Amino acid sequence: MEVRYSGTVSTPPTFFSSRHTRRTHEQFDVRADDGSTFRVIDNVSIAPRVPARPGDRVTVQGELVHDRGKPPIVHWTHHDPGRRHVDGFVELGGRIYA
Repeated sequence: MEVRYSGTVSTPPTFFSSRHTRRTHEQFDVRADDGSTFRVIDNVSIAPRVPARPGDRVTVQGELVHDRGKPPIVHWTHHDPGRRHVDGFVELGGRIYA
């Protein structure tokens, strides 16, 4: 399901290599304005790294995925080079990272 949330970054970004794609991703948690919490997972092999820090305000558009027992994630927060998926983004400080 495609979503768009605005909220406040609550954890510093960490980086990892995806088990599926072997590409580098960053992740950070956001507390949305509605009080919900979710994890942003952004493929930095496709989109530029988001220089987010705790306390920063962001708007995130991507695909929401629920993984039972874990916080929901929002991924596909970047453009799709294959043009098969809706483009997502992270907006920080008036700049769009996609």
